[in-house]
Amino acid sequence: MARKKKIAILTGGGDVPGLNACIKQVVWRALQEGWEVLGLRRGWESLSGYKPGEPEWNARWLQPLTWNTVRTIDRTGGTFLHSSRTNPAKVREKDMFEHVKRAGMTYPADITEHVLAALQDMQVDALIPIGGDDTLSYAARLHETGFPIMAVPKTMDNDVYGTDYCIGFGTAVTRSVEAITQLRTPIGSHERIGIVELFGRNSGETALIVSYLAGVDRSIISEVPFDMESLAEKLLEDKRQNPSNYAIMTISEGAQEIDGTIHQQGEADAYGHRKLGGIGKHTADEIKRRTGVDIMYQSLGYLMRCGAPDAMDRMVAMNFGNLAMDHLIAGRSGYMTALQFGKYTAVDLASIVAGTKRVDVAKYYDTREYRARIHDVEGLPMFLT
Repeated sequence: MARKKKIAILTGGGDVPGLNACIKQVVWRALQEGWEVLGLRRGWESLSGYKPGEPEWNARWLQPLTWNTVRTIDRTGGTFLHSSRTNPAKVREKDMFEHVKRAGMTYPADITEHVLAALQDMQVDALIPIGGDDTLSYAARLHETGFPIMAVPKTMDNDVYGTDYCIGFGTAVTRSVEAITQLRTPIGSHERIGIVELFGRNSGETALIVSYLAGVDRSIISEVPFDMESLAEKLLEDKRQNPSNYAIMTISEGAQEIDGTIHQQGEADAYGHRKLGGIGKHTADEIKRRTGVDIMYQSLGYLMRCGAPDAMDRMVAMNFGNLAMDHLIAGRSGYMTALQFGKYTAVDLASIVAGTKRVDVAKYYDTREYRARIHDVEGLPMFLT
């Protein structure tokens, strides 16, 4: 009797709402085809730490996925398979599992051969990784070896190149707009300036769209360095012009002042990124010093990615899962699911590393007034950028 086809699925990088909905849809479609599905726990770490022929050791990484396993997971956010920031193409010595180390290794080391051996030992025929540009950049590397991959983009920064929309973006925007609307109560009651820091390392798209929808006074995005004195003057004038005598602004965590540096801390991860955060608090302190007005500072941080997905993220996640399976069932691989101009499609996996996705500043942002500039929307994608 022929062996059933087996696919594996993993999630990498930060969690976002919608991941579980995508996983569930993949499993449902695969089971309908009579295929087996294996969940790889903790992203690429599962394949980095795997020991061929050692089932007891490997149990920590593997989660067979059945209908009963995934039946209710779409009702919650996050990733039920867990995640990691592991990059098998650049493993540092301190992160290398002892059984993978070899004499004469230079670090960071590329252990793709070990990853392929692990997949072969699991008898996996194809892999569906769900992640941002970091996670999927290794998916592209793995596909270069000839291993079948169908990638799915997720990140609330919405900055994966090749797609207009990534799983998690819609819910992050929704959560942020709701939070800013609620924050107007204390900020307005006490006649202060409110400063809300949002996630966004290199792309300010989330902050830009949130500022547009929430109607904030000013918005600082990652792509445009800002002048603190000019920003202070504008916020003070916004406060004076408001009948309730308050002002509110958003700022991306990756923003920086003109001639300044990005606020980050800690050691760089396997993809070369240090933890961001602090520009909002620094800006709050500087605005208070320059204006004399009390500030209410709030970093939304992980609240942007908490809870179950909204309807948009649930729909996109399920359809991305369907699209990934459509391709694998048809015998196609080496693609990433995508949305382009409101239509589902699949793009070459290599496109992930072919460019960068950033806010079109000239088209959507007023660099003098620090505001979203949205007009002439006919013919634009639903989320504009």
